[in-house]
Amino acid sequence: MEGKIETLWNEVRELNLGTSGELDRLDFPPTPLQFLRDFVSQNKPCIISNATHHWPALTRWTSDSYLTSALSSSHVSLHLTPHGRADALVPSPSSSSLCFASAHVQRTPFPEALRLITAAKNDASSFVAYAQQQNNCFPSEYSPLAADCDPHIQFATEALGCRPEAVNMWIGDERSTTSFHKDHYENLYAVVTGQKHFLLLPPTDVHRMYVREYPAAQYSYSPVTGEFELEMESPARSVPWSSVDPYPAPEDSSSSLSKFPLFFNGPKPFCCTINPGEMLYLPSMWFHHVRQSPDSRGRTIAVNYWYDMQFDIKYAYFNFLQSIQCPPIESQTLAETVQEDLDSDAPEKTEDE
Repeated sequence: MEGKIETLWNEVRELNLGTSGELDRLDFPPTPLQFLRDFVSQNKPCIISNATHHWPALTRWTSDSYLTSALSSSHVSLHLTPHGRADALVPSPSSSSLCFASAHVQRTPFPEALRLITAAKNDASSFVAYAQQQNNCFPSEYSPLAADCDPHIQFATEALGCRPEAVNMWIGDERSTTSFHKDHYENLYAVVTGQKHFLLLPPTDVHRMYVREYPAAQYSYSPVTGEFELEMESPARSVPWSSVDPYPAPEDSSSSLSKFPLFFNGPKPFCCTINPGEMLYLPSMWFHHVRQSPDSRGRTIAVNYWYDMQFDIKYAYFNFLQSIQCPPIESQTLAETVQEDLDSDAPEKTEDE
């Protein structure tokens, strides 16, 4: 069984993504038929250039004055954490184990939210602020910006036969990261300013993610004391989450290699950087880890479109695969090459990025 699962990892890469190890880059948006045939049906990611070149957002959202004027009377959901890792694993407040921690969320006037996101790192604040609400927040909280981008992605809507279930706005800086996870959506992720850096693994690599059940906890933040408190949720619930941090601190590297050999010794994740005007198609159930680089104004802005996935035979296959136990596999692959690939993929930043 051990060797067969390792063969599966390699065959998926070779058959689905070729031998180059790089995602397909399309110069222009695909037709609905091409998108459905070549990418959705194959559960295959790609990067699409010039899909949003007509968006006014690409120029308007580089201006703080435009954003604060357009959203002067809007309140948005701002997520606060002490370290920029919301929806992530942290030490439990009640035991020596880990828990799944959600951010403190507060309704904040947009001009103040933008100030906190971009200025907090310079004013000795004890928190990292990130606008990352995921409940169709763009039309509900950012409606004055609706004319600046598309309400849906035309080729995806025609190919999938439906409009997006949710459209979300993301505004943050380099301190905010998203830990490895998967979503049951077909995701089209468009970067407007700054850059997004993705690590991707196909659903067939589920054993390498060390998904475990973790008790849920919630941060609460006091503006009076400037301190966070992490409390376990009541009633108690568990969240299945990947245990892997692909970028462990130097002092934790040896421990991570020992705990998660399937990840660090297996095939490398796919690395890609999405620039302003580009869009990533992230297929349903692909594991992804996200970091970001801000523009010259200190922020990264993106909009993503979640389309319902088809719960078809592929979903049944992946669930069956996840139920199979897989022992550790030895390999010579070096974990450090993940960072090297990411660095080499990112182009030099310009003043306008």
